[in-house]
Amino acid sequence: MSLTTTSGINQLINVNQPTTTPPSSTLGPNAFLTLLTTELQNQDPTQPQDPTQSVTQLAQFSQLQYQQQLSSSFQSFQSNFGVMQAASLVGKTATVNTGTNATTGNSSTATGTISSITVQNGTPYFTMTNSSGTALTDNNGNPLLFSISDIVGIGS
Repeated sequence: MSLTTTSGINQLINVNQPTTTPPSSTLGPNAFLTLLTTELQNQDPTQPQDPTQSVTQLAQFSQLQYQQQLSSSFQSFQSNFGVMQAASLVGKTATVNTGTNATTGNSSTATGTISSITVQNGTPYFTMTNSSGTALTDNNGNPLLFSISDIVGIGS
């Protein structure tokens, strides 16, 4: 009869993982901290870990924090750039895709002048007026909001 022992870290591998999706190949901050905490809890105080490992782990954690900050900053930049791009369109004539016509199955477009910009959850949307200056509205009279990706043409 043979006995096998597993360390605390090996016990964490694939614990509570769904069987339908493979585990992620990258560690997030929570998984990294869980592994680090487990390692420290299972460390023998009479034989501390190699000090270079501690420095390496701290450097990895610092790199992870930097990557998260960089990602957050880039998302903020993208949002600000989108707002500036949309703001530069105010007063211009545009043709936008308004969706698919339920009767014909063809995509429908509308042409008008971009009149204002609204930002919702960091994404810019714009309203338009028709040739007589009336806002394009939905069936309830609310101004239609279009995204930059709805534009199919600029100019007349």
